[in-house]
Amino acid sequence: MQLIEVKQRSATLIADLVTIWKQSVQATHSFLSSKEIEKIKHYVPQAVTEVATLVIAENEAGKPVGFMGIAEGTLEMLFIAPEERGRGLDKQLLRLGIAQYGVERLTINEQNSQARGFYAHIGFKVYKRTATDEQGQPYPLLYMQLGN
Repeated sequence: MQLIEVKQRSATLIADLVTIWKQSVQATHSFLSSKEIEKIKHYVPQAVTEVATLVIAENEAGKPVGFMGIAEGTLEMLFIAPEERGRGLDKQLLRLGIAQYGVERLTINEQNSQARGFYAHIGFKVYKRTATDEQGQPYPLLYMQLGN
């Protein structure tokens, strides 16, 4: 596995990352319907294109299997292809984000208990909760920061 910071974000790479995003969300966000996932999916290419720092994980064949986006010390996104889950790739990416890119904050959906447990295990603590997401939908958000 190779972790690479990507500056050039080609249409092919963006499409691959959107696929990873969708598969990851389907595997971890059981509170979202297929229709809601499709609706949110339309925002993902722009988010991946515009995030300040994009790091992808490539397998031995050079195929992207995970990625994270970081902006100003905040982990904006971290998604892993379902076939790579449980192998520590998420931890590798996050530890790199903390060590090399100064990640100290993130936001997750409260209903995503797997993510909450994962980030808490790394040392992130909830400091704020909202009743809705950024689009005003009824998906509470948890704002977490490293340490406290």
